Amino acid sequence: MYNDVMKMSEQIETERLVLRVPLREDAPAAFAGWTQDKEVTRYLTWRPHQTIEQTEKFIEGCLLAWEQRTRFPYMITSKENKEIVGMIDPRIEGPKVGIGYVAARAHWGKGYVSEATRAIIDWAFQQQSIYRVYATTDVENVASQRVLEKVGMECEGILRKYIVHPNIGNVPRDSYLYAIVKQ
Repeated sequence: MYNDVMKMSEQIETERLVLRVPLREDAPAAFAGWTQDKEVTRYLTWRPHQTIEQTEKFIEGCLLAWEQRTRFPYMITSKENKEIVGMIDPRIEGPKVGIGYVAARAHWGKGYVSEATRAIIDWAFQQQSIYRVYATTDVENVASQRVLEKVGMECEGILRKYIVHPNIGNVPRDSYLYAIVKQ
């Protein structure tokens, strides 16, 4: 299994950002920034958190994922002021890496998610065994589509009735599949 021989770095730096392993003390900032925000969570696979305890449990799950090397969720933080911008969650799946991300509404439109995504793509393609980085996004999530196109991913097609976004409804929705491959 690829995960057994490969471990993501606990910190990745970009021009403006530091991607780092979440800390338990990040829960209040995550709760205030996005986990309770109905607009931010619209296209996510979970409902907005009602309490800080839900976000604390979520962070614990992120730490467990790192420990078990099943996923590698990073807090996206600003180099300038250490503020938490959002999260990016790469999942190594054999010769490919899937990416999911979220950003606090206060940080939308600043290019932070594109910068973090580009950093994950760069890391992935430095690995000998990884050839593809991909993400899916709801067909109506234009902002996410822009992020993926900005980092060089191409839309490969539509995944019909692919994923349920409980904040929109209980019926699986269509998603676009975006990817970039190692040259």
